[in-house]
Amino acid sequence: MRKPLIDYVAVFRALPGMVALLTPDLIYADANDDFLRLAGRTREQLVGRYIFDVFPENPNDPAAAGMRETRESMLRVVATGERDTMALLRYDIEDSDRPGVWREHYWSPVNAPVHGPDGHVALVVHRVEEVTELIHARGGPNGGARARVLEADLYTRARELQEVNERLRRAHAHEREVALALQAAMLPAPGPTGPHAAAVRYRPAVGALNVCGDWYDLVDLPGDNLAVAVGDVVGHGLAAACTMGQLRSALSAACRVADGPAQAVEALGLYARFVEGAEATSVVTTFIDWDSHTITYSCAGHPPPALVHHDGTVTFLDQATDPPLAARPEHLPRPQARTGFAEGATLVLYTDGLIERRDEDIDAGLARLAASLTHHRHLTPEPLADALLADLLPTTGTTDDTALIVLRL
Repeated sequence: MRKPLIDYVAVFRALPGMVALLTPDLIYADANDDFLRLAGRTREQLVGRYIFDVFPENPNDPAAAGMRETRESMLRVVATGERDTMALLRYDIEDSDRPGVWREHYWSPVNAPVHGPDGHVALVVHRVEEVTELIHARGGPNGGARARVLEADLYTRARELQEVNERLRRAHAHEREVALALQAAMLPAPGPTGPHAAAVRYRPAVGALNVCGDWYDLVDLPGDNLAVAVGDVVGHGLAAACTMGQLRSALSAACRVADGPAQAVEALGLYARFVEGAEATSVVTTFIDWDSHTITYSCAGHPPPALVHHDGTVTFLDQATDPPLAARPEHLPRPQARTGFAEGATLVLYTDGLIERRDEDIDAGLARLAASLTHHRHLTPEPLADALLADLLPTTGTTDDTALIVLRL
């Protein structure tokens, strides 16, 4: 049986109920027949015009807030890519045939995203159910005074709920500002590394506050040598970020006095036993000696650093692996290993958000990383860091954070 051809334009226009499509700039792209009929407008009066030019707010209503609330709801959809259901809303409409005459209307709106091929919001679906007749009927001659009181109370409570939601959103926005300031303080850009160019990147998980438990660090060592580290605290949000800040500072201090990376990670593991939320933190630390052209490293439950050679081959530094911090009931020394490098090679440290996916083995992620590094091996650290993120992170984001350091040796 042949699959019937579907005219989706005809389907859209015949949909029951009021439905309109708007661009991310809130310009009408189309509207179905019910929307045109019940709003008292033609398609030519809508398409290509800004929504609030077509439907301005009633200037005679001093308590009107429908335009602001509708605009904020639609812009949230554009920004978050998620559906937004609004509370019962009064939004009067000017009579198209009688300018200056406003008719009372009550609406139950829902705004939803339509995602484009790039994952961004391409259109906003604005579906509204007009409940004006219901509001009036419940308070009319057959509804009685009690029904009118109940209806007014329902409307008032809906408005209060909308106001509470707006206060929560403002509080969330403030918390996000705090989180961004915290991130800037704890994950600064790397300082001078002499002739050795370095690039760092940080990408939060989808839905996170833009600051989570991943960190990176570059620490000056005696003899103009360098320690490079990345770590990952379990969890998201401000609590994980605060734990991350304590561990990052402790490791930075330990690297400056330790004889090697194993001793630094060992000291960090002892400290982690007394830091709430630090259990199962993973970390990898590398000490780079420019004179001997060697990298000494120690890994505690973390994905191995990648060393990219001149010919494009990639070596994963996986010969000194151990469980995460505070994972063992007893304290044991940490292992470390050493490898050589040629001048001009590239060292890449990262957290698991760059390579791990829930539905596959970690080896698949490591293979993707190696292929990307080989392909882009001639790039300098800044464009290489961007290329790795573009190749390895989904366009829609991930559920885990990603920290990345790229260092030209």
